[in-house]
Amino acid sequence: MEILGKGAEAEIYKEGNKIIKDRISKGYRLKELDEKIRKLRTKSEKKLLDKASEIVNVPKILNQEKFKLELEFIEGLKLSEYLDKLETKNEVCFKIGKELSKLHEKEIIHGDLTTSNLILKDKKIYFIDFGLGFVSSKIEDMAVDIHLFRQALESKHYKIYLECYESFLKGYRTFSKYLEVIKRLDKVEKRGRYKDRL
Repeated sequence: MEILGKGAEAEIYKEGNKIIKDRISKGYRLKELDEKIRKLRTKSEKKLLDKASEIVNVPKILNQEKFKLELEFIEGLKLSEYLDKLETKNEVCFKIGKELSKLHEKEIIHGDLTTSNLILKDKKIYFIDFGLGFVSSKIEDMAVDIHLFRQALESKHYKIYLECYESFLKGYRTFSKYLEVIKRLDKVEKRGRYKDRL
């Protein structure tokens, strides 16, 4: 079993051709409350993945236990490591924007949209890790998804940031509420810049 990562709320392992996401116990919470929260979040993530799987490419759910999800391992290129090297980087970012617009049409918010949570396999984009995702019709939540992706591009892929972000937005334009989201995005980013100065 290979440890892939330890986050604030879960440990992620690879075992053969599957990924195991185990929501770990928090010692500072009451045992009953802790178990209730972990169980609820595991169930919510499964439900969101099921819904998202009808719209975009996501890992298949192989099994669900109380606090664990077993998922298909996607053997592809993690974009946080490979985006800068791709000749098709603009095409890939266009696809990400287009796929995100499909999720937003169905009111699915990813919640942690960075290039670490996107995999390219057989020219298809796979969205992974919906642990912070939720369902929302709020324009603000959709704008925050885009803001997170823009930040990821700017910090991790700064050399290709402008062209990739432009391609991403071209793909996202297929979303019916595109103009509303972009207008709100401006406010979200101004808030972020203001906080940075404090």
